[in-house]
Order: sequence, then C-alpha cells, then structure tokens
Amino acid sequence: MQVQAGRIGEITEITAWDQALRFFSFKDPALRYALAGAILLGLNCGLLGSFLVVRKLSLVGDTISHAVLPGVAAGFLWNMEKDPLAIFVGATMAGLLGSFMVSRLTATTKLKEDTALGMVLAGFFGLGICLVTMIQRLPTGNKSGIDKFLFGQAASLGGSDIYLMASVAFLTFGLVWIFYKELLTVSFDAGFAHCVKIPVSWFHHGFMLLLAFSVVIALQAVGVVLVSAMLITPAATAYLMTDRLHRMVFFACLAGMLAGAMGAFFSFLGHQLPTGPFMVLSAAALFVFAFFLAPRHGIILRWWARRSRSGRVRRENTLKAVFHALEQDGFRREGVTFMTLSKLRRQTLEETETASQELRQAGFATLPPGEKAVYLTPEGMRRAQTIVRNHRLWELYLTDAANYPPDHVHDDAEEIEHVLGEDLVRQLERQLNFADHDPHGKPIPTPEQMVSLHGQDKSASTGSLGYAKPS
Repeated sequence: MQVQAGRIGEITEITAWDQALRFFSFKDPALRYALAGAILLGLNCGLLGSFLVVRKLSLVGDTISHAVLPGVAAGFLWNMEKDPLAIFVGATMAGLLGSFMVSRLTATTKLKEDTALGMVLAGFFGLGICLVTMIQRLPTGNKSGIDKFLFGQAASLGGSDIYLMASVAFLTFGLVWIFYKELLTVSFDAGFAHCVKIPVSWFHHGFMLLLAFSVVIALQAVGVVLVSAMLITPAATAYLMTDRLHRMVFFACLAGMLAGAMGAFFSFLGHQLPTGPFMVLSAAALFVFAFFLAPRHGIILRWWARRSRSGRVRRENTLKAVFHALEQDGFRREGVTFMTLSKLRRQTLEETETASQELRQAGFATLPPGEKAVYLTPEGMRRAQTIVRNHRLWELYLTDAANYPPDHVHDDAEEIEHVLGEDLVRQLERQLNFADHDPHGKPIPTPEQMVSLHGQDKSASTGSLGYAKPS
C-alpha cells in the first residue's frame, strides 16, 4: 500500500525566499484552505486537549483517533465513494463505540483503564487497516484517496471541509463556554461534582462526543496516526506555562494554532514535504521551548532560580555569622576578621574571603584594603538582623506552639529563616506576644532596631544588641 502525506503547493523549483513571499501573499487557494484548516484544527485540539491532560486521559485521545479508522472505511463502503458526510458519520460512530467499549471493559472487568484503552486502540486500528487494504483492492479503490486518512493530506482540504471544521470548532467553544464551571469541577474533583448533583457521566460522554468530532475533522489534515499528537502536545506545552486551567486553555489554543500555521508554512516552503508531520514537529518544537524556558516550570529558569536562591542563602548565612561574631563581642567592634568568621562558618580562609567578596558585590559589606576583615554596610546589617530575627522567632514558635525541645529547633529554623515573609514574621510576633528573647535566652531583633552598627549609644541603658529600645 503506497501511503504518502501530501504537501501544499506542488510547484516548480524556486528559491526559499520566493516561496516564503508566495506563502504570505496567500494567493494560492489550496494554501488558504490548508492554512485555515490547520489553524482551526490546532484551535480545536488545543481546547479539548487541555481537559484531556488535566484529567490524565491523554491515551483516550490516541485511542479514539485510531478507533475512527474502521468508521472511515465504513463510510466509504456506504456508497463506494469518498462522501465527506458519510465518512464523518461513520468515523464519529466508530470513535464513540471505541469510547463506549473502554467504559464497559473497565466497569465490568478487573482491567484497568490503560489496559482497556490499549486493547481497543490496537483492535480498532487493526480492523481499520484491514478494511482500508480491502478498499484499495477494489477496482476504484486505489483512486479513492482513502489511504490519506492514515497520514493526512492538508493540501486536499476544500471549502466544505473548512466549513465543517469551523462548525465543529464553534460548537465546541460554545459548549465549553457554557459549561466551563461544570467541566472544571468534573476534571479536578469528580467526587465533589457528584455531591453537588452535576451529572458526571453525561458530561463525560458529551466530552467524548466532542472529542470524536474533533478527531474526525482532523483526520484529513494530519491523519489517524498523528491526530493524537495535536491533541496532547499543545496542551502539554500550556501545562508547563501556567497552573490555572483558563490560562492553560488559552495557551493550548494559541500553541495549537501556531503549530498549525508553522506546519503549513514549512510544508509550503519545502519541496515534497508533508503538512501533517510538520504541524506535529512544530508543536513538539513549541513544547521543547516551554520545557526549557517556561516561566515557572522551565528547567533553565528553574535552574537559574535554584542557583540564585543558593547564592542568596549563602550570602545570608555569611551575614548571620558576621552578626553572631559582633554579638559575641558585645558590638564593641565594627568589623569581623576573616579568621574569626572562618571559625564560625567552619570554612577555610579562602572560602571565607570568597564569601566576603560576595557580600561586597551585593552591597552588604565593605572590605578595607590591607585588612583581612569584613565590615557590614547599613543595608547588610539590616539584612543580617532580619535573618537572625526570623531564625529566633521560628525557634521560639516551635518551642512554645509545637512543643519542640529547645535543642531540636535549630536545624528547622536554619531552613525556614530564608523563606519567611514579612507578613508571616509579623504574625509570629503577634502570636508570641512580641517576645524579645528566643528559647536560648538570646535577644530577638525588632524592625525598629534595624540600624547601622555605629553611632549608637552602647551604654547599659540600651538593649543587649546595642540599639535603643523602641517605645
């Protein structure tokens, strides 16, 4: 069986630049139909694929896309010609039958859903291949174009196909818009949906019907084999971009449309290049981009955030050590030598000097030439006091509220001191009745004491930190 995914615009050899200009002129009718179909396909698949991904039903899309092939063949055999309406009805019925069989297998046997999906996918697809092969052996079968439903041929899309795709897209968007809250509830908490009297089974089967419609209209563009990729890849891309479903739906639709347009462009730009596979490759490229550079879940930005946080924690630990050294000396000195700091931090002198240079670069300290010592700037002192305050407040909270032994709270406070926000710190202060000492008897700095080291009255009438007590 000769199967080939067609491309847009079988034309004479011209330069890539001229071909690109021709694409953006939109003069070719075949190009306009293929581009409109690809965009509508991406839009529809992105919308429904979002719900598939969040419901962990990705394999359902793959199963339905393969299950429709026998229906395509049956639609052709109905009147022995490639009638779009007969094929649409036949493919939709086959897709729904496949979805129904999966539901019955999981409900009446011990089989898990993934097993049932795999069985239905393989069985229906095998039956479809047999029927397509049988059709091609008929006297007019080789010219029927039925084989194009396997891998798609966007160049063969016509006006009636675009109207059908647009109608299905309009229907899908309208229903999702009307029943968005119910779909949201069913997708994330089916048990709660049952409790509030939402007909979960009706919404599930209605969604499967829309999914079957979307799969069928996508067959001629990308084919049975690749339609599941267009259902899942744009939605997976959007899943990496946001944690809100309404934004995910928007990003998935945008990624699907962009993948469709890119597939049409690259297919038109090359020679003898198929449109459907290029749409899938474009969607995969967008996913790779999101995988590395998504704002919250991209691995590069996450690596950078971890690296930045690691550097911040390292600087804050050094600031805290400088503060402890000054506190042990009763704040009689303004600087701390590298030797003293290295002993407190249990580091080598070289590591201590490097850490001090990081404080200087961040504007938290100065390193006078010729002195092996670090002096905190006013901003550095305020930051050091903040870290110490967070640490000691958390120790006191764990001791008083969680009944931790005082000698077991230090390690936990070491972790939490770097992430406590000011609002939570203020809440802790109120809950602890503005305590001024931690479980070990050490003073807790207050916001009013966030001042520089020098120029203060260090007499006995001031607090043990050397700062004037707030009124």
